[in-house]
Amino acid sequence: MKADRAFPRFVVSAKGTRWVESGHPWVYAEEIVGEEGACENGALADAVSEKGKYLGTGFVSRESKIRLRLVSRNANGRFDEAFWRRRVRYAWDYRKTVLGAEDLGCCRVIFGEADGFPGLTVDRFSDILVTQTLSVGIERIKDRLFPLLLEVLRADGQTVSGVYERNDAAIRALEGMEQYKGWWGEEHPESPVTEICENGIYYAVDVENGQKTGFFLDQKFNRRAVARLAEGKRVLDCFTHTGSFALNAAKGGAESVTAVDVSEAAVEMARRNAARNGLDARMDFLCADVFDLLPALEAQGGKPFDFIILDPPAFTKSRKTVKGAERGYKEINLRAMKLLPRGGYLATASCSHFMPAALFEKMLREAARDAGVELRQIEMRQQAPDHPILWNVPETDYLKFYLFQVV
Repeated sequence: MKADRAFPRFVVSAKGTRWVESGHPWVYAEEIVGEEGACENGALADAVSEKGKYLGTGFVSRESKIRLRLVSRNANGRFDEAFWRRRVRYAWDYRKTVLGAEDLGCCRVIFGEADGFPGLTVDRFSDILVTQTLSVGIERIKDRLFPLLLEVLRADGQTVSGVYERNDAAIRALEGMEQYKGWWGEEHPESPVTEICENGIYYAVDVENGQKTGFFLDQKFNRRAVARLAEGKRVLDCFTHTGSFALNAAKGGAESVTAVDVSEAAVEMARRNAARNGLDARMDFLCADVFDLLPALEAQGGKPFDFIILDPPAFTKSRKTVKGAERGYKEINLRAMKLLPRGGYLATASCSHFMPAALFEKMLREAARDAGVELRQIEMRQQAPDHPILWNVPETDYLKFYLFQVV
């Protein structure tokens, strides 16, 4: 390591050094055993071992348990405009490689640590980029980053009219940042509502009021997988939100589709999306709590559906609530398995990082045993490749999606 580096230094314990050297970019506050030089909150600092070995450079967060988020392991790195422009271009070039041209109009452009931007999410919905900044370091340089995003995409012939910030996530408080949402900069369209086309289906997306950044992009290819199985089926789509799985099933040739959500606003948006795509004739919509609906359908007897889709919101967002989440997942999967006829189909998902695949599969085995059925796995899928998984960062691996035939 060069002796003339200008950055402050954080000395990392032996345990923390092993963790960082394994490839993880986070240094926790409890593993910091010393500081050398003054460092402002959100500024860059070097991480070094107790023996003085350079480990990487990252953003400091004084109020978070994650004290340092590494952005580079190059001791000669210069974190200037050219550096961040390259990072943006790498991220966009990756999407162009792994997605089809028809998918670039609605995709995740930056996925936090997986793209070297810790705590930053950028989603593209047609001509609007929606950002969510969850680390104080990115917050500090966002006015340098966002123009680079616009520059790189526009240079590639992409139309971008504005950037909308969805910084209303409660997790920002852990970094000592306020919550807010609104347009970034002076250049933006009048309305925060736009339209996207995913898998040949059109959706209205409200980037101001929709969940997360406005629409869930990570299930794009899983929806295609559902569409391939849906032809001639009577489909029940639970937790439909804006109707995405239901609409893909209908477009795939389902005989009928019932879309269910506990939110009346979500059901109304799903209904509008169905009408927009000319699929409403074979669809009906129900505002109900799935935990109440599935037992009620079971009590009525009969097998009204031969394809059930379970795509619930995350039942757990911390390790403390995993047991309760496991019970919730088992409840809905057990009920669905009982409702399906022999030879019926089940799509089931979990979007929580804290519900690992092994535990989710254990739950499914127990649910199948209790339902008195067997599961024939068609395929196991994960998030779309614009949400890349870094094997050295388990937090990027979160979505589990299974397709089964119940036999």
